[in-house]
Amino acid sequence: MKVQQLKKWGVLVCALALVGAVLAGCAGGTSPEAEQQAKNRQFMAQINQTMVDLNEKLDAFNEAVATGSVVNMRTQADNAFRVLDSLENLEAPEGLEDIKQDYIDGATELEGALNAYIDLYTEIDSATEEAPFDWSTYDSRMSDIKASYDDGIAKLQAGDEAAAGKE
Repeated sequence: MKVQQLKKWGVLVCALALVGAVLAGCAGGTSPEAEQQAKNRQFMAQINQTMVDLNEKLDAFNEAVATGSVVNMRTQADNAFRVLDSLENLEAPEGLEDIKQDYIDGATELEGALNAYIDLYTEIDSATEEAPFDWSTYDSRMSDIKASYDDGIAKLQAGDEAAAGKE
């Protein structure tokens, strides 16, 4: 009788060990696809946070424009540029390099537009009677700045759309 009970316990222990090994194998390892998806999600979360930060900095820039302070505009633009520059430091997972490039291209275009706006406003603000601002160039310069800004936004949106297509 004792031998039979020992056999039953032995079979039960073996079965439990086998179930434990199977469960440990499932829980311990992840598929390459799951790892890639996790990397993609983490990268896109970093991109999203960067865009939220950028939006906050651009709001501050707009407030500086409203007050007419060139110094404050420059400060707020530099804050936005630091956020934009942080895109370069993000490591894009395999397959998302083109999306990162869309964001970098958009950021570069936005930087150019903000700098051009500050330059234009500085010229207007520093004009004197002896060295007046050439208002005949204002409309075309503003048009160029707006086109550059819109192009930057379009490139950022292209990154968003490409990312949505990869999900």
